[in-house]
Amino acid sequence: MRLNRKRPPVGDLIFFGLCLAAGFYFTFAAVQGDYGVFRRVQIAAEREALEQERARLQADAAHMTNLTRRMSDEYLDLDLLDQQARDILGLARSDEIVIH
Repeated sequence: MRLNRKRPPVGDLIFFGLCLAAGFYFTFAAVQGDYGVFRRVQIAAEREALEQERARLQADAAHMTNLTRRMSDEYLDLDLLDQQARDILGLARSDEIVIH
């Protein structure tokens, strides 16, 4: 007579283990991978910082464009010319007292 011994389902355990490992891997990749949730948050923060820097640079460029236009031949701002002569060349009027 033969006894029916039940062997543990090793193949089923291996299959379940592999599926569990694959699930953990894909969950980890979805959260911390190159295109994961954390990377998307980091990219959004970098984008915000770059947009702020771009706005600052655009304001600086507009300011410089305004100063350039005010110093052009078509439109000469005498106050700006006087200020630049004082700052760059160190000029002063004859009726002014210079204190160092």
